[in-house]
Amino acid sequence: MRFDNTCVAILGGNSGIGLAAARQFAAEGARLALTGRNPQTLHDAAEELGALAVRADMGDVEQTRAALAEIEQVLGGIDVLFVNAGVGGFAMVPEVTETFWDDIHTVNLRGAFFAIQNALPLMRDGGAIVITGSIGSLAAVPGNVAYAAAKAGLRAMARIVAKELLPRRIRVNLISPGPTETEIFKRDASPEQIAGMREMLSAVVPIGRMGTAEEVASAALFLASREASFINGVDLYVDGGCLELG
Repeated sequence: MRFDNTCVAILGGNSGIGLAAARQFAAEGARLALTGRNPQTLHDAAEELGALAVRADMGDVEQTRAALAEIEQVLGGIDVLFVNAGVGGFAMVPEVTETFWDDIHTVNLRGAFFAIQNALPLMRDGGAIVITGSIGSLAAVPGNVAYAAAKAGLRAMARIVAKELLPRRIRVNLISPGPTETEIFKRDASPEQIAGMREMLSAVVPIGRMGTAEEVASAALFLASREASFINGVDLYVDGGCLELG
């Protein structure tokens, strides 16, 4: 198994892509630590997988720092860090408020950067960092300006971190999902709205459907594994061809 005796910390591991990745890492022998904001889904995921669960909001740097310290204390050094936590939100340019902008950037960019910074002293040399980006960082989608800017900043940050960590042989890569079946797009929506959203999103994917959380998670596992030992600083599009073929 690819992750036997490997400590994997997943920030945002209690739902969606993070939970799908947690299940796959566990199936391949990893010792898991999960963080998340929702105590119930975090508890459920930890029970299912036998993982260490630490409640933390990635938008709060101190909470993340404390969570990482607990992970290191309980499980030892971190071999793989999967920075998956994030928030979304749509608003056209005239409707973007400072609060809206800051809420998205505080988690998706600021929180992600300081999570990585605080994890570095706890990571073993030769490890891997995988970050969840988005094709939104490149696609000019109306209403997506705040989210796209945060994910574009994340992409730029990751490439510099990858260069700086070369002496420690810690690889840093992104996965950028396209339209994906997760709970986020279903939240607070009726079955009819969900069906309509699914149809609309599937229509923009050249492969003809939305991706699954498991498909995106598999890409994260690949980049974290020794199979990707010669891959560093990439942004891997897991998008059914949206950017390449659209």
